[in-house]
Amino acid sequence: MANITLYGIKNCDTVRKARRWLDDNGVNYDFHDFRADGLTKTKVSQWLKMIDQDILVNRRGTTWRKLDDGQKVVSTKSAIADLLVEQPAIIKRPVLELNNELHIGFKEADYEEHFGK
Repeated sequence: MANITLYGIKNCDTVRKARRWLDDNGVNYDFHDFRADGLTKTKVSQWLKMIDQDILVNRRGTTWRKLDDGQKVVSTKSAIADLLVEQPAIIKRPVLELNNELHIGFKEADYEEHFGK
């Protein structure tokens, strides 16, 4: 049985689409809301070892645009992890942990491939 966790913000449209797809296709998963449940630096650091920060950080959203220039130029993985824990809304959503792999965003065709549907 696969260990599946979907991370995101419950009222994000893209997260809703991913959750609906998982539910409609009978996939059992745990949902972790960044805002309600929080995030740890350990978890974010683990993600940053698995994927490039440019994939994980959403630089197009309003939360990113509201950051001051000093926050936007963080360069170390540790500083980036701190920023993502402090501002989880700048994480691209959803984040799907599936069998020790990380998948960012939602595309129906990708989920069909990941879950063999």
